[in-house]
Formats: sequence, C-alpha cells, structure tokens
Amino acid sequence: MIKPVLAIHGGAGAIARAQITPETRKQYEDALRHALAGGERVLTEGGLALDAVAEAVRLLEECPLFNAGHGAVFTRDAEHELDAAIMDGQTLRCGSVANVRTVRNPILAARAVMDHSPHVFFVGQNADAFARAQGLACVDPTFFSTTERREQLEAAQRSGSETIILDHDSAVSNTFGQTAAPIDESNKMGTVGAVALDSYGNLAAATSTGGMTNKWPGRIGDSPIIGAGCYANNKTCAVSTTGKGEAFIRAVAAYDVSAQMEYAGHSLEQATNQLIHSKLPAMDGAGGLIAIDAQGNIAMPFNTEGMYRAYVVSGQTPFVAIHR
Repeated sequence: MIKPVLAIHGGAGAIARAQITPETRKQYEDALRHALAGGERVLTEGGLALDAVAEAVRLLEECPLFNAGHGAVFTRDAEHELDAAIMDGQTLRCGSVANVRTVRNPILAARAVMDHSPHVFFVGQNADAFARAQGLACVDPTFFSTTERREQLEAAQRSGSETIILDHDSAVSNTFGQTAAPIDESNKMGTVGAVALDSYGNLAAATSTGGMTNKWPGRIGDSPIIGAGCYANNKTCAVSTTGKGEAFIRAVAAYDVSAQMEYAGHSLEQATNQLIHSKLPAMDGAGGLIAIDAQGNIAMPFNTEGMYRAYVVSGQTPFVAIHR
C-alpha cells in the first residue's frame, strides 16, 4: 500500500515577521491544519486523491482568512468573481469555472463540470446556472464579502483607479485589530490549493481564488486554467500554483513541471525549482507552488518571502509553515 500524502497552500507572498502576533500566526496555522485534517481524513478512510483535494480546498474556501470563496476580494466594480479548477491524474479528466458569483464553493462547481458535463471549462452566468442545476449550494453574492475586503478595495481605489492589489492592502486594519496585516499584503498572492497522492497511487490537484483586489471585471488568472494554475498526471506529479497569474499563464507553469519530469527526466525537486527560481523570475513572475510526485515526494518552492503551506504524510506529524 502507498502512503497517502496531502499538501495545501493558502497563497504566496512577502510575509512580514515583525507584523505578525503569536495570536494571528496561530489563527492562520490553525486554519491550515483544519483544512489539512479534512483532506487527510478522506485519504485515511480509503478515499481518492480527487476527493481529498476537493475537500481541503472547500474548507479553505470557507475560511475568510484566505482569498477564495467566503472572504474573496472585490473587483473594481465592487463585485466578486471567483475561479477554480480540479484535475484527476489517473484519467486526466478536469473541470474549471471562472467568474462565478453565486456558487458557495467554486471548487465543487469545477468538480461538477468534470463529472457531469462533456466539457472542461464554464464561465460567468452559465457556470453559475450549471452549478445550480447540479444542486450545489448557491448564495447571495454578499456572502463572499467581508468588511476587511471592502476596505482593501477602497484603499486600492484611493491609491488610483488602476491600482491592483494581489490580495489586500497592508494599511487596512483587519479582524485582529492590527493596523498592519500579518503579511506584506501588497505582495501577497491570494490563492488556495491542494495536491494529493492516495493509497491507490492516484494523483489529483485543485486550485481556487478570488483573484486580485480592484481587478478589471472579467479578468481570469492562472488558477482555473488547466496547465497553468492546476495540473495532475499519474505519470509525473500533481501541481497547484499561487502567484502573479499572468506570468504563470505565460509559463504554462503547472504543466511545465510535469513536462520537465516526463520529457527531460528531472526530479520533482529539480523541475519545481527550475520553474520557480529560474523560468518565472525571468518574466517577472513571483509566487510559488505545491507539488507531489507519483512516489510521494513533496515540493513547496516559492520565490517570495513566504507562503502559507502545510502537508501531511499518512501516519506522520503534519508540517505547517508560513515563513522560510
């Protein structure tokens, strides 16, 4: 039997150690542990990697600390447009949604596209309608809003109508009563994701995001794009990325890792490091990724000062970290 492995992330960015209190750090770490435990439970009960990544990301979408689902950032029109993708490494089946506004858990909508349609990618109102038709929970768009996210939008627009912030502005006070948030928010990439290897040797990946504060309506980043923000193949690896989406799209980042392994014979560590520390910086790409290969090796490189991340190997103590 293969030991199941699960890794998750809550976004990469420049974490300011001096600005995070022990209480705030604990809240973020506890949130990561909660999502990790939910996904791990699926694997330890004999479930598939696909089900584990969907559950882990669903739990991250429910947590307002992260920019996905409840707590998602606002577009410049003060609305929410959410994106998600999921991929099964065993069959290469996949599903994506983008610019959804009423689906409570976009990752479940992406899973429904994969399982219950002949297509891969639905967007906008039709994606919302498809999710409703599949019986998924839908909510009023205000469900995704928080006071902090609204203040981040206002701060971005005070800086200039075209100012786009990758997650939320450091000058805005947050729910913990701090003037500065626990990271350098002007450099945080707000995405969540999960990758897993199950006891049957199957890999899967999932990614979800609310995008960027004050982004242009209709903008789609790398998160829902198969091969850019999400990819899984049993022959090689499962990958979920987080970073400046436009660069990750141009790099075809998630697939690039798999291609290096399949065609150049690189290890998971070699392939992920080459992408994150060489290829992406050359195109002004900042961020990171989590990945697991078919042998259960884990890689979590990033070229920013930190990344919310965690992993667990079945039967072992979970690893949770924010800083390097």
